[in-house]
Amino acid sequence: MADAMNIVMPLEQEGSKSVVRAWLKKIGDAVKQDEPIVELETDKVAVEVPAPADGVLTSIALGEGDEAAPGATLGVLSLNTSVLPNARSAVRDPGASIAPVALGSGSSLRSARNDGGTEQRLSPLVKRLLSDHRLDATDIAGTGRDGRITHKDVEDHIARGPAKPAAPTAPVKGGKIPHDAMRRSIAEHMSRSVAIAPHVTAVFEADFSAIMAHRAKHKDTYAKSGAQLTFSAYIVRAAAEAMKASPNVNARWHDDFLEVFEDANIGMGVALGDKGLIVPVIKRAQALTLKETATALTDVTERARKNALKPADVQGGTFSISNHGVSGSLVAAPIIINQPQSAILGVGKLEKRVVVRSVGGADAMVIKPMAYVSLTIDHRVLDGHQTNAWLTRFVEVLETWPLED
Repeated sequence: MADAMNIVMPLEQEGSKSVVRAWLKKIGDAVKQDEPIVELETDKVAVEVPAPADGVLTSIALGEGDEAAPGATLGVLSLNTSVLPNARSAVRDPGASIAPVALGSGSSLRSARNDGGTEQRLSPLVKRLLSDHRLDATDIAGTGRDGRITHKDVEDHIARGPAKPAAPTAPVKGGKIPHDAMRRSIAEHMSRSVAIAPHVTAVFEADFSAIMAHRAKHKDTYAKSGAQLTFSAYIVRAAAEAMKASPNVNARWHDDFLEVFEDANIGMGVALGDKGLIVPVIKRAQALTLKETATALTDVTERARKNALKPADVQGGTFSISNHGVSGSLVAAPIIINQPQSAILGVGKLEKRVVVRSVGGADAMVIKPMAYVSLTIDHRVLDGHQTNAWLTRFVEVLETWPLED
């Protein structure tokens, strides 16, 4: 139809699959070009698909909870704005696939009560925002379809000022919790990685004394420019530098050849509580200074925790880092490789330990801030010698900082 336009799933996506999480408009609604019309969720990021033109939503092809392949038609937009709302009777209702009876069998939506006493469904993203900021859903006016609360509604509510704490929750009860789209996709991705790549892990330990001294000297100056100088910034810089000692760590296996990347696009895992984690990528990390690295990390970490990342922020990674020590673990092995990458760095808990050092020409026991660091590799790509060469250089950069001021 010349007077209609398809709303199409983006061809590029980051994650094993996408699922329609929520329609922001109902059939018969008028929309403006570039206005968000439908929310999608993958295992890595939640995104909004904008309307491709001014028009009226006349058809929905994929309902909430349906899987959306790249290039798939999500719905149809009539460019004839005289289309009446009663046209909805001739097309699919987006709520048809998520009737209340189906909520226990795979839907990624949860229920809450709106002001009228009827149930409304909350997406996992909205639930997490409410939980993180201790908000009550009944205090927020929803602007989505049928008054549903969207993540934008919650973010706007937070921006307007302090909110009252949510009422105490009931004691935790046992039961079955349906997997949401992100958890299913993470499970599939992790299982596939273990199945196709032989994982091997090497463990070194690193003395953080040098970077702790440097950070104490410079963190206030960095903060004034909006960059939080965390240990993660040093870790990313050291990882990028170590690629020079063992370039194949920054590579991808193909059946007929090994693709070695010039740019080190380093992903740093950001935990999202029970939801899982997301891995925003610092692009061309080998070309960044420590300050530029800290600035980039501050930006993507803050946006990850606000669910404001864009698809490009999690695409194109060639190497990943799991800073699992922030939650208390000393060593995690193997850390599952983020396919199709060839290696992942693990950084354990930083703690004071007694170590032996040469002091005045004699061995002495001293207390140092130490952490175990591990490199899990795809053994099709890397052998022990290359793995240890990378870790040797990585630890050397940390222990002899400053690499730069």
